[in-house]
Amino acid sequence: MTDSLLIDPRIIAEAAALLGACRKHGDLLATAESCTGGLLAATLTAIPGSSDVFERGFVPYSNTAKSELLGVPVWLIERHGAVSEDVARSMVGGALTHSRATLAIAITGIAGPGGGTAEKPVGLVHLAVARRDAPVNHERLMLGDIGRAEIRRESVAHALALIASLL
Repeated sequence: MTDSLLIDPRIIAEAAALLGACRKHGDLLATAESCTGGLLAATLTAIPGSSDVFERGFVPYSNTAKSELLGVPVWLIERHGAVSEDVARSMVGGALTHSRATLAIAITGIAGPGGGTAEKPVGLVHLAVARRDAPVNHERLMLGDIGRAEIRRESVAHALALIASLL
């Protein structure tokens, strides 16, 4: 097993606290993850009893999947790129539309080691979080080329904090 498959115990504790807060507020949570490949969903579901809060997870890794699963317009991806604020916002809206969740998070980015450009370097991550029928909050991370596993882990940690900020 490689270390990229291990979930940091610190992040598990944060996820457990988040699930508890969601439970207290009666929220259901959905995730839409691209560059993290389902690591946030895996983190949340590593906690016993998470099924009463975690409603579903989407892993639209390809651009086609973003459109098919979440309704992200093809033109939006073509105009702004899959790794953009606009696409992250559309992904989170799609996660809410295609689930029973009251709260959703979307993550799209470049985990590397390849795929980066001068405009969109490895370590660029866009997160969007929203409550149903409320404005979308966005966060842009510039994590740097710290390694694929670390970019994914840090993205999950930031996602948990961003969700918690809505509770």
